[in-house]
Amino acid sequence: MSHTAAGDFVAYGPSHWAALGLFAVGCAGLVRLGRTQRTEPGGGFGGRARGFGKAYALAIVYVVIGTHVYTLLPGQWRIGGSLPLQLCDVAWVITVGALWTFGRRWFALTYYWGLTLSVQALLTPALNGADYPGIDYLGFFGPHLMIVWAAVYLTWGLGMRPGWGEYRFAVAATVVWAVATFVFNVIAGTNYGYLNRKPGTASVLDLMGPWPWYVLVEIAIILLGWALITWPWTRMAGPRPAAGRERR
Repeated sequence: MSHTAAGDFVAYGPSHWAALGLFAVGCAGLVRLGRTQRTEPGGGFGGRARGFGKAYALAIVYVVIGTHVYTLLPGQWRIGGSLPLQLCDVAWVITVGALWTFGRRWFALTYYWGLTLSVQALLTPALNGADYPGIDYLGFFGPHLMIVWAAVYLTWGLGMRPGWGEYRFAVAATVVWAVATFVFNVIAGTNYGYLNRKPGTASVLDLMGPWPWYVLVEIAIILLGWALITWPWTRMAGPRPAAGRERR
C-alpha cells in the first residue's frame, strides 16, 4: 500500500467500508420504498412517487452544492479539478432530471451511468484527499451514492427499465461527452474523465494497459456491459412501465 498522509482517505479502509455498507442499506431501503409507490402496470406513477422523486432531486442538488462550492473559493479553484467536466458532474444533473420528470432518456443515462461507472467509482475510488468527515470524502461519496441509489430506486423500486433504444441513446450521449472532454483536456492540459492518462491512485484502469489502449478496452467493456444489463429487460414479457407523458 502506498504511503498516505495522516487523515487522508485510504481505499478499503474503515471509511470506505462504511460508505459501501451505507450503499447496500440505501439500495435495499429505496427498492422497498419504490415498490410501495408503484401504480398499476402501464398506468404511470402517482403522486407519492412524483413527490418523493422531486424531494430526492432537490436533496441531490443540496448535497452537490454543499460539498462542491468550496472548490470555487480562492486558493481551492484549479482548472484541472474544479470545472464540472467529470462524468459524475454531468450524471448528477441527469439524475435530478430523471427523478423530477421520470422521462425515459433521463432515466436511461441514470441507469447506465449510475449502475456501471458510478458503481465502479464507489468500488475503486480515485480519491486523493481528506478522509471522513473531510469535504473531499463527502464531495466524492455523497453524489456517487445518490446517483446509484436513484438508478436502483427507479429500476427495481418503481419498475422502470431500459430497452435497446435507451441503450443507443446512452452510448451516443456518452460519446459526445467523451469527445468534448478529451478535446478540452488536450487544449487545457487537464485530465477530466481520465481520458488522457490514468488517475494517480490505483484503479481498475491499471488492469487495462497503457494509454490509449486502456481507453479502447474501457469502451469495449462499457458497450458489452451496457448490452448485458439491457438484454434481460428486453426478454421480459409485458409492456415497460410508463412515466405518463414523455418528458425530456
